[in-house]
Amino acid sequence: MAKEKSTNWFVRHKILSVIIGLFVIGVIASAAGGGKPSTDSNSTTKPSTSTAAETAKIGQTANDGKFEFTVSSVQCGKTSVGSNQYLTKTAQGQYCLLNVSVKNIGDQAQSLISSNQYLFNASGQKYSADDVATMYNTPNGTSWYNDINPGNSVTGAIVFDVPKDQTPTVAELHDSAFSGGVKVNLQ
Repeated sequence: MAKEKSTNWFVRHKILSVIIGLFVIGVIASAAGGGKPSTDSNSTTKPSTSTAAETAKIGQTANDGKFEFTVSSVQCGKTSVGSNQYLTKTAQGQYCLLNVSVKNIGDQAQSLISSNQYLFNASGQKYSADDVATMYNTPNGTSWYNDINPGNSVTGAIVFDVPKDQTPTVAELHDSAFSGGVKVNLQ
């Protein structure tokens, strides 16, 4: 007769329990830290809002959390991107390059992740950034994947793969996956 296990699952699987616990703590910490407006009392920037009534336009600044975004243009119609013959990616439809400057207006370093940025067409369809194409399109491949220190800014293009017959009308930009985001009218 087999002896019944009287201990609970977490006690029997200690290592897995620790891993799960660390994962949960990480998710909670990320959610608590992302998307908070800057509390720097010397800052002259307005707090972030993501209401449709306050959608920014090309050339205007728009704040979300620790980042101040300025979209300078959007260029569509590219069939491929890359910095050399070995690092080239071809679009399923067409590549649209969202040319943007991002300044850290917070009080600590923050990473801009291209996969947290989106484009929308006039019908409201949402397009995600193509992280690999964005990296290949960046001369040294690191602009969007390094921390941006307070007061510093980076400029470059975030690459989106959209159907050839579509035109993006709005960009939604985020300082983190958990922030509310800010919209920029591209028309």
